[in-house]
Amino acid sequence: MTVAFTFPGQGSQAVGMGKDLADNFAEARAVFEEVDEALGEKLSDVIFNGPEDKLTLTANAQPALMAVSLAVIRVLQARGLDLKSKVAYVAGHSLGEYSALCAAGTFSLGDTARLLRIRGNAMQAAVPVGVGAMAAIIGLEHADVIAVCAEASALGACQIANDNGGGQIVISGEKAPVEKAAELATAKGAKRAILLPVSAPFHSALMAPAAEAMREALAGVAKNNPVVPVIANVKAAPVTDADEIAGLLVEQVTGQVRWRETVEWFAANNVTTLYEIGAGKVLTGLARRIDKSVNGIAVNNAADIDTALAALLG
Repeated sequence: MTVAFTFPGQGSQAVGMGKDLADNFAEARAVFEEVDEALGEKLSDVIFNGPEDKLTLTANAQPALMAVSLAVIRVLQARGLDLKSKVAYVAGHSLGEYSALCAAGTFSLGDTARLLRIRGNAMQAAVPVGVGAMAAIIGLEHADVIAVCAEASALGACQIANDNGGGQIVISGEKAPVEKAAELATAKGAKRAILLPVSAPFHSALMAPAAEAMREALAGVAKNNPVVPVIANVKAAPVTDADEIAGLLVEQVTGQVRWRETVEWFAANNVTTLYEIGAGKVLTGLARRIDKSVNGIAVNNAADIDTALAALLG
């Protein structure tokens, strides 16, 4: 059994996530306390108790999801899991790449929380509200989505943001061209083209100011090579050099999250089991739709941790 750990992105957050972990494990409580200290506020209170609209804010959701993922990791490690010997690769969806890198030792927990707060604020500030948009295109081939984005780009910025697999591709950019691309996709035979209720056009060229903010932020933090290779979002291939990783994280702000290719890479390289570490089961569902030879297992509460440890430690 070859194992990889994956880490969820924005959209997986829910009020109350991680509370079961904090209630049951001192190691998990310590993670939430350290994130609170790094940010200078009680983000844990928002995570556990809401309100939902406050948790959903990009600047809160990003470090919050990372905190839950790292709480799971610290509990697994305290109970005997050695990442380097038991896990072949790590990967995360968008902000989840930071969670993966923190788990693999590239960044400290406090630095990861601060980086994600900067990232969330910078992404929100990059584009005035209402200027950008994102849409999910369901049931259209990747090449066809590239073609409709290219045609719609006559009106302004429009590109693939996330290739999530399972027939789901998210596009991002300026409002008019994204709406046009959604119309064109429907005309080309997409099952659905749905404008998403997002606050900014993530993973598009419009995020260039946020990419510069992350270049500066990443230059100022201590970085280690990860203890296991990370499959980078923008490459869909393994990376082990800390400086290259930092450069790819800057690219990721305006670039495509190549999640379908990431799961396909796992399948082609003998990874049989993907453990989704943290909140929700989004990545587990996507893995099932991308390649049925890969078994996805979500690990986000005390019972999941016991089951995962039994399998991982034999």
